[in-house]
Amino acid sequence: MSVSGTDPTGLASDDGVETIADELLDQALAERRALVQLCLYALDRASAGVVARIEEGLLAIGVVAVRADGERFDPSLHEAGGTTPTDDSALQGLVAETEVPGFRDRGRVLRAPIVTVYTAR
Repeated sequence: MSVSGTDPTGLASDDGVETIADELLDQALAERRALVQLCLYALDRASAGVVARIEEGLLAIGVVAVRADGERFDPSLHEAGGTTPTDDSALQGLVAETEVPGFRDRGRVLRAPIVTVYTAR
């Protein structure tokens, strides 16, 4: 039976009551989030070839791997995993290497990359 009494499919509502379509969308989005998190978990434990394939699949749905090599270290975007000394002042504060890639889902940070940062010797 429909919520409004006029739609036998139950997919529309005239009085603002949540519909079956809304519930299905919420469920699909929750399942997508769970699958993306599962992929990130698997990716951390996979071989290089499998990592590349998982990243391709994630990219196809809007989830982008973030490698910050060469960027200025920003603690709001990166997690420092370590440092490496340098005598080159131009390198100080830059990301020397991404230890663990981060991920963004359509711009929303899922996981910050863990990086090694150049510091003064």
